[in-house]
Amino acid sequence: MEKPKETWFQKIENMHPYQTLMYLGMFGSGLIFIFMTVAFLASATGNTEGLGFKMPKSFIISTFVILISGYTVSKMLLHYKEESLFKLKNSLLSTFFLGLIFTLLQFLGWKELTLIGVDFRGLPSGSFLYVLSGIHIFHLLGAMVFAIIMVVKYKRTEKDDIKHLVLLTNPYEKMKIQLFTTYWHFMDAIWLLLFMTFVLTF
Repeated sequence: MEKPKETWFQKIENMHPYQTLMYLGMFGSGLIFIFMTVAFLASATGNTEGLGFKMPKSFIISTFVILISGYTVSKMLLHYKEESLFKLKNSLLSTFFLGLIFTLLQFLGWKELTLIGVDFRGLPSGSFLYVLSGIHIFHLLGAMVFAIIMVVKYKRTEKDDIKHLVLLTNPYEKMKIQLFTTYWHFMDAIWLLLFMTFVLTF
């Protein structure tokens, strides 16, 4: 006899509290970005013609950087399944440093915007460029802090064979890696959508 399929509500009820909180947080963040993007598009309509705006090179480079980070973070679960804590830690560190480079490039992008006259004192759409990218950085920093905490934990675990074995067989640890990966890909997707919006608007 086939087991009846779980309903959408039953799946939510069976989720771990951390999963529920993260998905709700992603949903809330998604709404914020949607509302802010709509406001940006409304402020930019008919006001950006003739500005000679060029997308900051730092924003373009940072887009490639975050795409690479999407690849490195996707390797984490694979290394966990391979029971290679060394590779798992290195993938996490690579993702963190790519996130750090992305953040620094965003600040350089703001400097480029200022140099071409796009700032908070000009058009509203210029302000939204800073606000939208700034909110994205804020969300990404949360993931980067969590990444550092995980790296420290993995480094300590490497020295203890028992803790090493427990960590690699702990379904809770696997869930944390899955949540981190999902959140990071979510941040990747948000930036790509924002970047495409900026490119198509100006």
